[in-house]
Amino acid sequence: MAKLAFLGLGVMGYPMAGHLVAKGHAVTVYNRTAAKADAWVAQYGGAMAATPAAAATGADFVMACVGNDDDLRAVCLGETGAFEGMEEGAIFVDHTTVSAKVTRELAQAADALGLGFVDAPVSGGQAGAENGVLSVMCGGAEAHYAAAEPVIAAYAKICRRLGESGAGQMAKMCNQIAIAGLVQGLAESLHFAEKAGLSIPELVEVISQGAAGSWQMVNRAETMAANKFDFGFAVDWMRKDLGICLETANETGASLPVTALVDQFYKDVQKMGGNRWDTSSLIARLRKLD
Repeated sequence: MAKLAFLGLGVMGYPMAGHLVAKGHAVTVYNRTAAKADAWVAQYGGAMAATPAAAATGADFVMACVGNDDDLRAVCLGETGAFEGMEEGAIFVDHTTVSAKVTRELAQAADALGLGFVDAPVSGGQAGAENGVLSVMCGGAEAHYAAAEPVIAAYAKICRRLGESGAGQMAKMCNQIAIAGLVQGLAESLHFAEKAGLSIPELVEVISQGAAGSWQMVNRAETMAANKFDFGFAVDWMRKDLGICLETANETGASLPVTALVDQFYKDVQKMGGNRWDTSSLIARLRKLD
């Protein structure tokens, strides 16, 4: 078993770090809010550290799941950053959804120090993290990925390397682009059904078994119909991710008209006070327009 550090104990990182303990790894955690780290240690054992550097000292692998580009830089770089505490040959695995630009920047910094770096954003939401069935999209050197994959397996349903540094983040962008249009389509379908006087449960039972079926329909149609959104992947987080997608599309020349439109719809949801609502709350916007 490996000696690990886990940086960031949010709704995803908290259970992910717990799965590592369950697999027998020795885990030291760091969280910006120390109370969360205290609670994690009380629940799972292991240890906590006051800085990323202290958590990373002596670790074979350092896993991170923080908020954004700036948060990731903060836990990696500087006197208290993880890179300062890591020993040559250790591997940093980043599960944060960030830009491919910052991923490549930090991978180069890690390489200069003799460290490995794998970008490994995840999909599957809080439930996937809690149940240990996340989809993990990775970029980085083959040798670093091969070493990290058995560790990542503690909370992964599937884990794949898709190319060099940044490839994992590019794949996560594809994931979010696909979700954005799909959730809007589902919201419009259910809104239309409501206006037509159809039974939502009966409708979903039928169409979910055909070409319209999706994870979103299976897992979100019922709560969308009930106007419940106080759970899941927050609108604020989705807008952060879509912003990365749209910025990268401008750099690569890709055309994302539907993604750009849905991003503005999520902006409308934020104006409704739905910053922390689940992404399925797009249907609430349609109802407000009535």
